[in-house]
Amino acid sequence: MSNAPVPTICRAVHYVSHGSPIREDGTQAFPSVRRSAEITEVDEEGRVGLLVKDPIGIHFHPLRGENGPIPYAEPVPGEPLQGGTWHWPEHV
Repeated sequence: MSNAPVPTICRAVHYVSHGSPIREDGTQAFPSVRRSAEITEVDEEGRVGLLVKDPIGIHFHPLRGENGPIPYAEPVPGEPLQGGTWHWPEHV
């Protein structure tokens, strides 16, 4: 995250959902997708807690929640996004 902005509360970011488990035939009922999110907390190490905005509701992922902080993963062009991560919105 060296050239990326410094995470601060209320910043808009993207969260990548996990999607549903992959079936035996290789398909998913719900694929991993990008969702709008907002940083709700930042710790001294720069890890973040998020509020994720989904078409069916909002979801909180606090730093000290069940799954811990959400990891940052920079998107790599041409490669699939990693579910359960966040990144800064791409400039288009």
